Order: sequence, then structure tokens, then C-alpha cells
Amino acid sequence: MTRHYETIAGVVTRGETFAKLTDHLREAEECCYIIAHLHATEDGHSDVVHATGWRAAGQLLEQVRAKVTVFAQKRLQ
Repeated sequence: MTRHYETIAGVVTRGETFAKLTDHLREAEECCYIIAHLHATEDGHSDVVHATGWRAAGQLLEQVRAKVTVFAQKRLQ
């Protein structure tokens, strides 16, 4: 699968790639929270456990996104 990356004069731009990465991480984080919510609306102990796990996965993705942002800020200065 070929991915499209923004370029300037045929060279992939660092800023656009960081922006794309953080956007994808944010979308994945939101999906985790939605799946957690859907599990939380179901009855059963296992659904509560799954909801907690999906919320934790969303929080981990939030931390990864924050770390990527720090890396991007240091590199793009």
C-alpha cells in the first residue's frame, strides 16, 4: 500500500509528516474511547473490564501523541 506524503520539491516535509502522525494518533485515541463507551453500555462484568481496557489504551495513545509532539517541537525549532 502506497501512502501519500506532502512534499516540497519532491522532498517529504518533516512538519507535515509529524502533523499526519499526531492526527492519526488522535483518531485512534478517539476510537478507543468510543469502543470503551460501547462496552460500558453493555451488561456484564467482562464488558466493564473491556471498557476499562479500551479507556487505558486511549490514554496510552494520548501519552504517545504528547511525546511525539514534544519530539516534533524540539526538532522543528
